[in-house]
Amino acid sequence: MPADPSPQAESRDAVDVLIVGAGPTGLTLAVDLARRGVRSRIVEAADRQFTGSRGLSLQPRTQEAFDDLGVMDALREAGSPLPPMQTWRNGRREGEWRLVERDPQAPVSRYPVQWLVPQWRTQQILQERLLALGGAVEYGTRLTALHQSDQQVQAELTQTDGSSRTLNVAYLVGADGGRSTVREALGIRMKAEGGALHAAVVADVRVEGLDRDHWHMWPDGPGGELLLCPLPGTDQFQLTAPVGDEEGDPCPQRIRELIATRTHLPPTAVTDVQWTSYYKPRTALAERFRDKRVFLAGDAAHVHPPGGGQGLNIGVHDAYN
Repeated sequence: MPADPSPQAESRDAVDVLIVGAGPTGLTLAVDLARRGVRSRIVEAADRQFTGSRGLSLQPRTQEAFDDLGVMDALREAGSPLPPMQTWRNGRREGEWRLVERDPQAPVSRYPVQWLVPQWRTQQILQERLLALGGAVEYGTRLTALHQSDQQVQAELTQTDGSSRTLNVAYLVGADGGRSTVREALGIRMKAEGGALHAAVVADVRVEGLDRDHWHMWPDGPGGELLLCPLPGTDQFQLTAPVGDEEGDPCPQRIRELIATRTHLPPTAVTDVQWTSYYKPRTALAERFRDKRVFLAGDAAHVHPPGGGQGLNIGVHDAYN
């Protein structure tokens, strides 16, 4: 017969909503619940916070939501508006232009322009707000199974050390990304749309020889364009570039080769490769976003190409709504 749980364990697991996934969607939801006095807990399979810049752009309505949640001042301090684009050809600057032009007929907002903040910093600020409200994030904890009745959801959780426990909650939210364990456990299919989008790499790099006042673009490099965007609050740039479908996860040497091949910069200009990711853009939609007491949010419910920063922004609004 198992030993009775300790009072400390009972207190830790006395929650109403279990959130699976500590990305922007899960953290936004946890903050909103915490400020309303709803007991929740986030579990995250990774053993630490996300470290990349991936979801970089916050749209005006997202900034309004973050303002309501009490984090926008910190995000304003951590970020910057979109810099002007700078086109390069044959090692020469060929014109400056704006990626997003202001629309004079757009609705009035306190935050009328997109705001750039590396995703790791957005998540850090949201987590700091959650902790200040008395919430918590449990890293190194994976959802391994779930069962539900009309009254509750039973979640089986496994830690990286192999220990496990069962948690009974009123509701569970899967905010665990495009390969959602929660969605798979529910048997909910994703309806995907085809398209001609190329695979791409994104990386956070330190590069010498470029100003940090522009988002630099080389449109005519062999193999496709390459862009380097200065990351606010850091000495790094976010690299984005289309690559072949067969490439897979890029190593630092491959990142240096891409920059040397598609720009006028030598490989030695890249002094550090902090983080890399390979992805195949796609559009997909879950058949439904709810199954009884379990909900899907963010990439677990819908997947978007990176243009316009839809993934992070729409996921935040799933949680906020």
